[in-house]
Amino acid sequence: MRLNGKVSIITGGAAGIGKETALIFGAEGAKVVIADINLEDGEGAVREIRAKGGNAIFVQADISVESDARRITEEAVERFGSIDILVNNAATFVLKGFDATAEDWQHSLSVNVIGTALVTKYAAETMRGNGSGAIVVVSSVSSWIAQPKFFAYSATKAALLQMTRNMAMDLAPYKIRVNCVCPGAILTSASYRYMKEAHLTPELFDAEQGAQTLLKRVGRPEEVARAILFLASEEASYITGTHLMVDGGYTAM
Repeated sequence: MRLNGKVSIITGGAAGIGKETALIFGAEGAKVVIADINLEDGEGAVREIRAKGGNAIFVQADISVESDARRITEEAVERFGSIDILVNNAATFVLKGFDATAEDWQHSLSVNVIGTALVTKYAAETMRGNGSGAIVVVSSVSSWIAQPKFFAYSATKAALLQMTRNMAMDLAPYKIRVNCVCPGAILTSASYRYMKEAHLTPELFDAEQGAQTLLKRVGRPEEVARAILFLASEEASYITGTHLMVDGGYTAM
């Protein structure tokens, strides 16, 4: 087991990429703390991990609220005694451009950027005391490429890419590694919301998005989760301050 005994926090762990990461971490021996705003799905994910013999708890939290961001670390330490891994996956999807309102911008920034910074701040305090740790940030191909009417989201993901580099520099003296993954089109609940808004069937979505990749298909959440597992594990012990594209070759075209 690659994460045997490691204590891991996964924000946005109730669904999609976060849930798949939580399930894989649990199967790899980690003690999993799922933090999510969605109570029902979060508790359901914990039950799935426990049903397979894993160890997990759920913390209901809105990471854009500082007291909630701090409480995630507090409950993880209270239950499991430490923190070894943090996966910053929680996000909101404001898929707008010039039509984004000030409220849209504030919401996008408060969750995707400020919330990530706050959760990392408190988790890193514990990791510094341990003298080790691994942090994985979930960014996006949207941090690298231009997409039409999308920049209220893209700007936040680009911020996460740069935050990864800066945090890696600041935390390196404490032997804490910080990296990010940049997924392309992945079939998640957010994808289904986009399909509904764009009046696309799953088949049309797969054909449209898959055509933009070398592999000619969209990705699955577990494929991103496997990349996160690698960066969180000791297999990536000499990797920090960088990104891993998980996009089927989209950005290579």
